[in-house]
Amino acid sequence: MTRISLTVDGESVADDVEPRMLLVQYLREKLGKTGTVIGCDTSNCGACTVHLDGTSVKSCNVLAVAVDGSEVTTIEGLAKDGQLHPVQEAFRECHGLQCGFCTPGMIMQSVDLLKENPHPSEQEIRLGLEGNLCRCTGYHNIVKAVQYAAEHGGSGRTEQAPAEVTAGAPQEQGGHV
Repeated sequence: MTRISLTVDGESVADDVEPRMLLVQYLREKLGKTGTVIGCDTSNCGACTVHLDGTSVKSCNVLAVAVDGSEVTTIEGLAKDGQLHPVQEAFRECHGLQCGFCTPGMIMQSVDLLKENPHPSEQEIRLGLEGNLCRCTGYHNIVKAVQYAAEHGGSGRTEQAPAEVTAGAPQEQGGHV
């Protein structure tokens, strides 16, 4: 066992973990952060995306021992003071989910995308979400939700309708957004 100390969703935690334990397993099994989804166990789907020291990572591809001293934010840590994060609100407003399985990873990746590029084009959104798979929606409303959050200064809380995604834009093709 190896002792790790880190901050998860703003709270300091310390635990003994097996050296081979994945971050996704640690978050779910030790801390009860079940919003971080185990999708493929191969880092292909992105459902397990979290923020590690402010950058999105696929937590099924990171060992828990590797995050010692780090800060991790999960989907549960995005909302503050009972208010959804602006990107969470945009996904709700634009129906950027269907079954919901990929939604935590999509939201976490979208937050990181908008942090790096506050006003992405539709193509930049699709490229930024390329490593996250959705098998239900065809990505139309996911892209719309990210556009909505970007158009509203990240707030996602105004009454203006979301911009339309370009008709005929590339949809799901071999895992591409």
